[in-house]
Amino acid sequence: MRHGKTINHLGRKAEHRQAMLANMANSLIEHKRINTTVAKAKALRKYVEPLLTKSKADSTHNRRTVFSYLKNKEAVTELFRTIAPQIADRPGGYTRIIRTGFRQGDNAEMCLIELVDFNTLYGKEVEKTSAKKRTRRGAAKKKEEGAEGVEAAAESTEETVEEKPKKTRKKKDDAESAE
Repeated sequence: MRHGKTINHLGRKAEHRQAMLANMANSLIEHKRINTTVAKAKALRKYVEPLLTKSKADSTHNRRTVFSYLKNKEAVTELFRTIAPQIADRPGGYTRIIRTGFRQGDNAEMCLIELVDFNTLYGKEVEKTSAKKRTRRGAAKKKEEGAEGVEAAAESTEETVEEKPKKTRKKKDDAESAE
């Protein structure tokens, strides 16, 4: 039974686990994404999300509390100066875990853990798809080209249709004549 087992010990003593999670949190804050195993990423998410929530309110007390976890001045400064303004309106869920496959040597399940608001590629794709209206006929092109452009486009499509020879069923006719 797993009564009262709230954290994953990750096969390490408490001091080693705390140091490892602090180092991983520093790397995540500095690089905005890191590759690790799924178990470590889930433990890191529980470790770093409360720190991100504390960073929303920039006070001396919150800075000292976060520093007691991270033990790195540069990471604390980066967290309060650049990350906190980006996540200010988000109510939670600051990290995303994306599974990437299995490690070659020991077949451990690997993943990418990243800060959600700092994935610029994903944000740009979402903006493009939501801002662009899709039509089947390409009405936007017709409006830009004008009436003359539409007529020229229609003539060019008629020419291409006429140039294509009609398909015949040669194979079937050849099979019947051979019998």
